[in-house]
Amino acid sequence: MSMSTLSFERPATGRQLAARFDVVLVLATLILSVVGTIMVYSATRDNQAATGLSSHYYLDRQAMFVVLGLVVMAVLAAVDYHWIEHAATVLYLGIVLALLSMFAIGRTALGATRWINVGPFQLQPSAFAVLAEIAVVAAFCARRPDGLERGDLVKILALEAVPILLVEKQPDLGSAIVMGVVLMVMLVMAGVPTRYLLLLIAATALVGFCLVDFGLLRAYQLQRLTSFIHQNKGIQSSAYNLHQSVAAIGSGGLFGTGLFKGLGTNLAFVPEQQTDFIFSAVGEQLGFVGSATVLVLEGIICWRVLRIAQSARDTCGRLLAVGAFALLAFSVFENAGMSMGIMPVAGIPLPFLSYGGSATMAFFAAIGLSLSVQLRQR
Repeated sequence: MSMSTLSFERPATGRQLAARFDVVLVLATLILSVVGTIMVYSATRDNQAATGLSSHYYLDRQAMFVVLGLVVMAVLAAVDYHWIEHAATVLYLGIVLALLSMFAIGRTALGATRWINVGPFQLQPSAFAVLAEIAVVAAFCARRPDGLERGDLVKILALEAVPILLVEKQPDLGSAIVMGVVLMVMLVMAGVPTRYLLLLIAATALVGFCLVDFGLLRAYQLQRLTSFIHQNKGIQSSAYNLHQSVAAIGSGGLFGTGLFKGLGTNLAFVPEQQTDFIFSAVGEQLGFVGSATVLVLEGIICWRVLRIAQSARDTCGRLLAVGAFALLAFSVFENAGMSMGIMPVAGIPLPFLSYGGSATMAFFAAIGLSLSVQLRQR
């Protein structure tokens, strides 16, 4: 072979990377983050003031979480995503150890042990477990360019069963469900044979039936998952949050009651409104128009990430973006549907709107990984 037939790929210059930068994706993410910070403030300020605490407590913390998330996004976007292929084993072991540490040093609140105290902050490893899952599955599939065989599928399922079960054991059923959905979507995009996927779906349905039929799910978990079916069976039951959320959204009408003027929001009728039910604060104060705008922005983010997956240059990049898309899209669908009473109550945060440091940074990290893939398409 002569030297004239050899070709070398030069690293992209800063100007070339800037030309590939997805401005729409980043802009939509920033707008949603600002809206989310305002909604968190609106859902907490009056209740905080009534208890003699600073009305800006949640506002200041959420703003700080957004800034940290932006840093995480920028760092991941700047780094070549191919490092994940080399770091997948370390990431997997790290998240498993972090989840195991919950049973030794984890902090318990509301009956769940999900947090580790890190100075003045609380870290929730389960929020990052899905990111580790995305990295591990993408790296595993990238090393098998000829496709996944039955043995490969068994290995992936065995690997991911460990963190999923550890997350569910905390208990954090919502995060475990998200991990299961993301895994399924990535396996489909990785080209797993249809017959194996059908067997996997059947096995998943069988496991779900056994969990319910043999009483392996905790009573409150089962009540939360089925409360949207039995919404009229007493507002003092597990459906109370759902009743109040639907009532708050319905009271918003077309244009809403106005920012900081929602009766249900100001009087804290919706428990945990700043986290799981933040969409009810949007619906009440900004109405149908504001809620639709928020969902359109979420849809734009998911659409741009999916486009990145479609144009990725290799298997690793494609599956990283697909995993990020599945995480974002399912979280939006489940949270908004839950708040409106058409989906089970699973405790899944709404991307870039719900209060929480770990979840906020995890969603920004998903955007950062997608940007890394997009910036290196050629």
